[in-house]
Amino acid sequence: MKQIFTHSAAETAGFDTAKLRAEHLLSGLFQPGSVQLAWWETDRTIAAGILPVDTALELPNHPELRADFFLERREAGVVNIGGPGTITADGVVYRVAPLDAVYLGRGARDIRFASDSASAPAKFWLLSYPAHAAHPSRHVVFADSETAVLGATATANQRLLTKLIHPGAFPTCQVVMGVTRLESGSVWNTMPPHTHLRRSEVYLYFNVQPGQAVMHFMGQPQETRHLVVRNEEAVLSAPWSIHSGAGTSNYAFVWGMGGENQAFADMDPAPVADLR
Repeated sequence: MKQIFTHSAAETAGFDTAKLRAEHLLSGLFQPGSVQLAWWETDRTIAAGILPVDTALELPNHPELRADFFLERREAGVVNIGGPGTITADGVVYRVAPLDAVYLGRGARDIRFASDSASAPAKFWLLSYPAHAAHPSRHVVFADSETAVLGATATANQRLLTKLIHPGAFPTCQVVMGVTRLESGSVWNTMPPHTHLRRSEVYLYFNVQPGQAVMHFMGQPQETRHLVVRNEEAVLSAPWSIHSGAGTSNYAFVWGMGGENQAFADMDPAPVADLR
C-alpha cells in the first residue's frame, strides 16, 4: 500500500511539477485483476482502484493498518465507474450498475468485488476513513439518487451533481461521496472554488476522452498551482487547498470527503476576483 504523507501549504508552494504530482496525484489506479491502494496521512484516507476481470478480488488487509481485517476500525464508500458488477459483503451480494455506490460499514469483514463481464469489467473506486461507530452496509442506486443541475452554459460549467453517500440519505461516520458530470460544451467544475478546513477531499476524474485532459487547480487561493490530470487519475486535496478544474472537453468525476464535518455547504469561498 502506497503511503503519502501530509505537507503544509507553505511547503507545497515550493514544489516543482514532479514533486507536486508525486504528493497529490494518484495514477495507475485501475490495473486488471488487482487492487491498487494508497494511504494518505490527511484524515487517514485510503483510496483504492479495484478492477476485477475473470475472478473476484478480495479487499486485502495490510500490516500497516494493524487490524485483523480492513474494516475492523474503518468504513468505506465505493462507486462503480465501469461496467456492471457485484460487491459481496459478509455473504450479502449487491448488484452494482454503472455509477451505483455501496457503503461498507465498520466491521464488515469479507468483502469481494467482481465483474459481470470480463469484456466490460466493473471499475470500483473506494474511499475509506476511520470509523467510530458501525453503520449498516447498503447499496445506493444512482438512478434513484438526489441530482441537482448546477452552473450554466454561459459560464461553461453546466453540470449534474449527484449525491450518493451523504447524511441526508443515511448515517455514516465520515465518508461522503457523489458524482459530478459536465454537460457537453461545459468544462469548468467547482467555480468559483472554495476550501473547507473541516475535511479533506479526493477527486477521481473519469470519462476524460483520449487526447484530452483536465487542468486541476489547487493550492491556497492566493498561491495557486495546477495539475494536468488524465483519465482515471485522482487528486488528493488538502483542507487548505482549493479544488477546481477545467477540461479540454467535458468529463466526470467522483468526489469524496472525510473529516470532522459532513455538512455539504460548510465551505470557505474563494471568489474569482481574489485568486492569484
